[in-house]
Amino acid sequence: MEIHQLEMLRELGALGSVKAVAETLLVTPSAVSQQLAALQRSVDVPLTRKEGRNLVLTEAGQALADAGAAVVSAMADARMAIGAYHGSTVAPVTVSGFHSAGQALFAPLARLLDSPDKPRVLLSDEDVAQQDFPALTARYDLVLAHRMDHSPRWPEERVAVIPLAHEPLDVALSAGHRLAGKEILTAHDVVGEPWVTSHTGYSPADVLSAVAAVSSRELNIVHRINDYSTVAGLVATGSVIGLLPRHTARPVLNPEIVLRPLQGISTRRRIDILARPENLKRTSVMMVCEALEDIMAGLVGQA
Repeated sequence: MEIHQLEMLRELGALGSVKAVAETLLVTPSAVSQQLAALQRSVDVPLTRKEGRNLVLTEAGQALADAGAAVVSAMADARMAIGAYHGSTVAPVTVSGFHSAGQALFAPLARLLDSPDKPRVLLSDEDVAQQDFPALTARYDLVLAHRMDHSPRWPEERVAVIPLAHEPLDVALSAGHRLAGKEILTAHDVVGEPWVTSHTGYSPADVLSAVAAVSSRELNIVHRINDYSTVAGLVATGSVIGLLPRHTARPVLNPEIVLRPLQGISTRRRIDILARPENLKRTSVMMVCEALEDIMAGLVGQA
């Protein structure tokens, strides 16, 4: 029993002939007859009877047509509701972000959308290994994700990708460090230093692996910490150096820390928004995407 069959049964009760139903619904009479026959096979009592040249509804047919009218009306309401939901500018939007993206973007995003006519954002921090970001789109409308240039691309057959930034990871030093006076550093400058870096599978650890490969030397990794505010605090003590993203680490920087670009190694990571394609058809979701793009453009412009 399908909606369009119930619609045809209702129209038959009102119009009295298969031809009139076909003309009203802009289909062929044979299509109407086939669907009414299929509907009849799904129930145990006759739904129609012949009256002269007309086909009319039995009492059972009229009861089903009346019930079907309520179903058709409910489906119309549902379509209107989903249309309003897709077109709403205030529908809630769930957003997840890895830690440094959350530190840099979440507060400005909340301020920018703090208005009754803007979407309500529901924010969560999810800092996972690169390969696990696409799966988060099952739980969130928008997922802020990052990957290194040389790492595998996102599975664009499963998720939509909106680029936000192409951000370098810079060497973070205490302002009094002996290397702080250099404008640009190389792998050979830094390979022998004590390091604080991320756990394996995250961007800073990937860059340090490249430093070791270029220098053909073993690294002195003292701490493994993913949280950039903690990394910045340790770097400021002067006991270790680290890697911090140039734009999104700005909230955790202070005058005791300087950033220096690392030459000769690919240090850039891509920050992207990942989403299921159907979510990007919602007005409120796209409004949040545009807000994130504006905020990130402002951060990059400050560099």
